[in-house]
Amino acid sequence: MGKKKSKLLGQILLSKGKITSDQLEHALHEQMATNELLGKTLLNLNYITEADLFEALAEQMGMDFVNLREVSIEPEAVRSVPAKVALHYKVVPIQKKDETLVLAMSDPLSLHIYEELELALKRPIQFVLAVPGDIEKTLKKSYGIGADTLENIMEKETEEKEKRGSREEDASLEFVEVGHADNIDEIVQEPTIIKFVNQIISEAIADRATDVHIEPFEDELRIRYRIDGLLYPANIPQTITKFQSAIITRVKIMAGMDIAERRLPQDGRIKLFKGKDEYDLRVSTLPTPEGENVSLRILHKSGSFIELEKLGLDRQNFHLLRYLIEKPHGIILVSGPTGSGKSTTLYAALKEINSIDKKIITIEDPIEYRLPGIIQIQISSKIGLTFASSLRSILRNDPDIIMVGEIRDLETSEISIRTALTGHLVFSTIHTNNASGAVTRLIDMGIEPYLVSSSVEGMIAQRLVRCICPRCKAPTDPDPAVLKRLKIPEKEMKDVVLYRGKGCEGCKYTGYKGRIAIFEIIVLNETLRRLVVEQHPASVIQQEALKMGMKPLRIDGWEKVKRGITTLDEVFRVTQDEYTEIEDII
Repeated sequence: MGKKKSKLLGQILLSKGKITSDQLEHALHEQMATNELLGKTLLNLNYITEADLFEALAEQMGMDFVNLREVSIEPEAVRSVPAKVALHYKVVPIQKKDETLVLAMSDPLSLHIYEELELALKRPIQFVLAVPGDIEKTLKKSYGIGADTLENIMEKETEEKEKRGSREEDASLEFVEVGHADNIDEIVQEPTIIKFVNQIISEAIADRATDVHIEPFEDELRIRYRIDGLLYPANIPQTITKFQSAIITRVKIMAGMDIAERRLPQDGRIKLFKGKDEYDLRVSTLPTPEGENVSLRILHKSGSFIELEKLGLDRQNFHLLRYLIEKPHGIILVSGPTGSGKSTTLYAALKEINSIDKKIITIEDPIEYRLPGIIQIQISSKIGLTFASSLRSILRNDPDIIMVGEIRDLETSEISIRTALTGHLVFSTIHTNNASGAVTRLIDMGIEPYLVSSSVEGMIAQRLVRCICPRCKAPTDPDPAVLKRLKIPEKEMKDVVLYRGKGCEGCKYTGYKGRIAIFEIIVLNETLRRLVVEQHPASVIQQEALKMGMKPLRIDGWEKVKRGITTLDEVFRVTQDEYTEIEDII
């Protein structure tokens, strides 16, 4: 550990050039008023960073300081310290020097743990100092989420086996009968499994994940989080495979599913709180040869609804959308793939036009968020409550505005069009690649072109692009290949500064944090309605809309690139080429 040095903390920071004499004097004056430690006072005044403080503390205590973000962790050192020991004492194994184990700690005054760890690990210990936040992150990275929890379960199982004695035949039978309810229930009800599942969900919420995927394979159980639209593997211990059935069964119990049924898909819902925030988790299971695949969609119930002004619409598209949602009747279609923010756009539109003199009814599958002052219906095909049957019923409830979660079939589209033609404003979503494809999709379903032409007022296509992380945002040179694929003219690049995220802790080194939508909006006029009646393809309607000033997805994306919101790569990732030459591909 080394001997403490008599040099004062303030003098050390002053000699290192981390603070000035005036800052030290100010901090000492503040310390007298608050009675806090000098280091904390300097941090509160933003005069130093945590790394500055702990580097100075290390010198004061006669210890070495390590930056865990830069140091290389030896796997052998990690294997030498059980997860429950490392997490309990909050120490990070860094390396082995002969028989001595080097551990990073953050509390230089906790001298009592020195002897305890030497006794527990049965080897000499050398402590170095590190920043507390770095220690927490490194522990998760080195051991995985809930590693200590799984270790406790395994130790308890080992103890119980030793108590029962070595009964090899019975043990092998228990292993083969993975689906035996007693065994699984026994493990699932252990507080340790409950804690582990809670840790997985809690970590997902902390990482801003929208989905958690628990995926069984032949040799592993993989857990992935969807963050900002992309999937990232969760850092979990390798021993998790041993508890696959128990973890999946625990999730099914939380979601109110039938734990004995493993052959059919199931859906359920979990309601939980994290602090004061309420979350609704939609759970879905799928049977696979290796076990049940589980997906959890995380919905933040306590979060405020997004305003129309904050959707990411530019001035032109904002006014077009406002014009459409203020129509007295007709259909407004929002198109895009799954996870492109269609529901968020519809909720924002309904919130904007909701008033005491309008009756709004929605038909959803499922209801993602509760909208105050709006009647929401959850469809259930098991009891015959479909989009079509619900539409028929709600027309007798005298609505002004109706939102149909999705137009999936001919029956739903026919009733929606009839509803629009009888004086109602109808919002719905439809799966097409662009805005113009929405009307041709309705015709393909079997709707007469003249009905589509007379009922549809506008089509909105959208995608979600990731935003550049504001903390690590930096200028960058554009990729000529991407510029060519996006068909960006050279004159457009004049005086344009492009940005990218270098990667930092705030964005988990992805360079992106958060998402924003890009849009293309088509408002039908007489020319476009004639093209619909004449059954022209979507490409012709798209070209005519472009002549009339419609801004396609890529152009809207490019404008957000110029404003430093997102990157060319992101726009290219979520949009497709309208016309692609073979030589461009090869």
